[in-house]
Amino acid sequence: MLSVDKKVISRIYGKGRGWCFTPKAFSDLGSAEAVRIALFRQVRKGIIRRLGRGLYDYPKKHPTLGRLSPDPVEIARALSARDATRLQPSGAYAANLLGLSDQVPAKVVFLTDGRARRVRIGRQEIVLRNTTPRNMAPAGRISGTVIQALRHLGQKQVSQAHIGHLSKILALQDKKRLTKDKIYAPAWMHPFIDAIVRETRD
Repeated sequence: MLSVDKKVISRIYGKGRGWCFTPKAFSDLGSAEAVRIALFRQVRKGIIRRLGRGLYDYPKKHPTLGRLSPDPVEIARALSARDATRLQPSGAYAANLLGLSDQVPAKVVFLTDGRARRVRIGRQEIVLRNTTPRNMAPAGRISGTVIQALRHLGQKQVSQAHIGHLSKILALQDKKRLTKDKIYAPAWMHPFIDAIVRETRD
């Protein structure tokens, strides 16, 4: 029978580089103490990296740069999985994900139906911000990210170029979902959503 150490490292390798996780990801493999010790050993060996209290990753490596910074989405997913909560990209990060902005924000914000918290990794800060059930209703769907990106841009800053870009990148099923989820967007956003859905793809 495999030891907890071997089961833990097998799962880490199976998930692949870039995976972020908490000890809860291994709760089915052994006791909390056995998992904690197994993770400590892998950190000491340099296989995994401790990002913060109870938060780790199996870092990606670059041939020249060495270990790369963890993906904010992976960090947020690890915390979400641990706490059994949902996430929704928000603010400048939502706009960046959709290609509405080239700027990668130093502060990556996710809305959550769980508790608020902040995690700083190097120069980047990941913020989980508790919000209303209405804002979380379209979480996990691209329509939710569109709504949050438009909210970040603001009513007076949404341009025809933004509308055209979103219309081009959204698949037909995404547009149908966006139409259904329009009820979760503020009234000022409805004409923009209608225009995005109405626009035809080249």
